[in-house]
Amino acid sequence: MVKLAENKDRSEHKAIERLPLPAKVYLPLIQHLGKICVPEVKVGDTVSLGQKIGAIQANFSAPIHASISGKVLAIQDWPHPVLGRAKAIVLEGDGRDDTGIFALKSRQEVDKLTPDDIRKIVLDAGIVGMGGASFPTHIKLNPPKPVNTLIVNGAECEPYLTADSRLMVEKAEEIFKGIEVVSKCLGIKEIYVGIEDNKPEAIRIFSKFSGIKVKVLRSDYPQGGEKQLVQNILGKEIPRGKLPFDIGVLVQNVATLYAIYEAVYRSKPLIERLVTVTGSCVENPKNLLVRLGTPIKNLIEFCGLKEEPAKMIIGGPMMGIAQYTDEVPIIKSSGGLLLMNKKEAEDLEEEPCIRCAACVRGCPVGLMPCQINLASQKSLWKLAKEYGGMDCIECGICNYVCPSNRRLLQTIKRAKLESGK
Repeated sequence: MVKLAENKDRSEHKAIERLPLPAKVYLPLIQHLGKICVPEVKVGDTVSLGQKIGAIQANFSAPIHASISGKVLAIQDWPHPVLGRAKAIVLEGDGRDDTGIFALKSRQEVDKLTPDDIRKIVLDAGIVGMGGASFPTHIKLNPPKPVNTLIVNGAECEPYLTADSRLMVEKAEEIFKGIEVVSKCLGIKEIYVGIEDNKPEAIRIFSKFSGIKVKVLRSDYPQGGEKQLVQNILGKEIPRGKLPFDIGVLVQNVATLYAIYEAVYRSKPLIERLVTVTGSCVENPKNLLVRLGTPIKNLIEFCGLKEEPAKMIIGGPMMGIAQYTDEVPIIKSSGGLLLMNKKEAEDLEEEPCIRCAACVRGCPVGLMPCQINLASQKSLWKLAKEYGGMDCIECGICNYVCPSNRRLLQTIKRAKLESGK
């Protein structure tokens, strides 16, 4: 792990604001790991808020819902923040926002739900891992092995990002109810909440809840990785090629738990999420509640610019993805929008590897990024896989610590893609 400049002070104390309703949204039919959805609407159809408009074709998927009410303008290819381009449903809003349809259920109604009921609600709501992984949550709630420990991920270790921090401060009760729902679904015996020491207010609030253990973590990067959390909280190592459930553990991000609360208690599908808008180019950094499918230009206009950004990144500076257009929409996994100036976004010249092993020492999962890099450059995909390329968590530390400015992560991503074919 490494200590990074946090740069969270610009937005960490900014209360959550709701972005004004967009005139149009562009909802990609794939916002999750797994198979793309198929449209359930056609051009010209009128849709209501929260209506399912994208149906799943396989269990490893998550449906898509209308984030505004209005009319289907098109079903077409559109810029995608992760894939470059993907099929999307374009909705034109009617200006109405009838959120009153998501009525609050009583505690008694929720208590009557069975584990299977909960899994179906989560599936129907289209919930995925909102820490960035976008893994379908209903799959996590149906593990092939018994799970007895829940780790709540409140680390938010990426620099600049503060959305999860604000969510923990302002929506703690709702997150706790989401924790209770997951615990009931899986018969959880122990609950830990991992929060970095740079979030004292969130630590104080969650320490008041009974039945959970708050673990204060050092604000190192990548403290929020699943394997790192399990290691630092439980002292257990997840074997290579295995997942947390293999050792009886489930890890859930706080934003995902809040979405589970909304689905179970309010019958509300995943139609919006909290996004941090920040960076040296932003006039007024904010934590915004944004409807899915909203183009990032709407967020930029709302927060204002001090100067034209040289780079737009959805996510954080370490694991985020640079965007080529401000027409790209916010999707389920978009936790931040970072606007960098020319100095911050300077593209340093790549130089030959000097065999210093800084990337090996820095890798949080014990890989040899330099060797995977060499194998990838020579298209030796089998060798890259033998070096453990598929275990890379894509944290970007190898690029950060390399004195030769080598594009290690980019070549490892390529190796993972080719090895998985």
